[in-house]
Amino acid sequence: MQSLTIAGRIGKDAELRSTQSSQVCGFSVAVDQGFGDSKKTNWYRCSLWGNRGEKLSRYLLKGVPVTVSGQLAIGEYEGKPQFDIRVDEITLQGKREGGQQSGGGGHAEQQHDELSDDVPFILAISDTHERRCR
Repeated sequence: MQSLTIAGRIGKDAELRSTQSSQVCGFSVAVDQGFGDSKKTNWYRCSLWGNRGEKLSRYLLKGVPVTVSGQLAIGEYEGKPQFDIRVDEITLQGKREGGQQSGGGGHAEQQHDELSDDVPFILAISDTHERRCR
């Protein structure tokens, strides 16, 4: 098994799909490499399965900075490498590009209240985000 941790921005709003036995939240993450004229962007397709994917899908919006850890699978599409990550851990890093707060513009405290019962690991994410917003 290959494990990978990346930090980048979500490329487009997450899509929630149903399978026969579960739900999967799919999203892409852009990770910049290099600077100036030599700057390149690597794209990673991410999948977050089950209840966590369902609960977090509405917060995984275009431009939201995230850190993702999970199992890496490398394939090929149209002659180019394709990187897929089955997400084990995800951390929302704060505001979207342009200064909009992730999660639909609500305060971190409201997000924490809304999510704490559904997704147990969100407490640490929301607490960190709340401290940064003050």
